[in-house]
Amino acid sequence: MILHSSPASPFGRKVKIAATMLGLFDELEIVMTDTTNPEDIIRVRNPLGKIPALVLDDGLVLYDSAVILDYLDHRAGGDLIVPATPDRRYRVLTEAALADGLADAALLQVYENRLREEPKRDANWMTYQGQKVERALAYFETTLPEEGLRSVADIGLACALGYLDLRFAGSWRESHPKLVAWLDRFAAEVPAFEATRFKG
Repeated sequence: MILHSSPASPFGRKVKIAATMLGLFDELEIVMTDTTNPEDIIRVRNPLGKIPALVLDDGLVLYDSAVILDYLDHRAGGDLIVPATPDRRYRVLTEAALADGLADAALLQVYENRLREEPKRDANWMTYQGQKVERALAYFETTLPEEGLRSVADIGLACALGYLDLRFAGSWRESHPKLVAWLDRFAAEVPAFEATRFKG
C-alpha cells in the first residue's frame, strides 16, 4: 500500500500510528507529498489534493484519515481500533471526529499565517478557528476517551495534541492538566506516538 503523507501532518501521523498498532506498518510505502505543488500526483489521486491518501494494491485510493483508519481496522480483522458494537462505536467515532476537527482548526490557523502576508491575515478567522480548538480541548479535559480502549478517538486526539505541541509550543498544556496526563499515558503505552513525532 502507498501512503501519501508528510512528516508534520497530524492526519498522516494518525495513519502511521494506527498501522503500527495493527501490525500493518510494514505493508506501507510512505511517499513524501507536497500538497502545495500543482505537479504532485496527490492532485490526481485525491481530487481535493489533501493528505493522507492510501493507494491500495488494486489501485483504489482511500481518503481521508478516518476512512483509512476504518479500512486498516477491517484489514487487521476488525473491532480493534474501531469498535463494532453500536454503543461504543458511535461514541468513539464522534470523539474521533471532534479530535479531527481540533487538528483541522489548528491546521487552518497555521495555513493562515503561512500562506497569507501579514496585512492580509484575517484576525476574525483566526479567532474563530482558535475558539474551535478551545472548545474541543475543554470537552476532552472533562470527557477523556474511554479508559483501556486504544481507539481511533485516542489516536486522533493524541495526534491533535501533538500538533498543538509542534505548531503552538504546547500552549494548551497549562490549562488542561488532565489531558496532559492522558497524553503522557498514551505515549507510554503506544511507542509509535514518539516514533512518528516530527523532529524537523
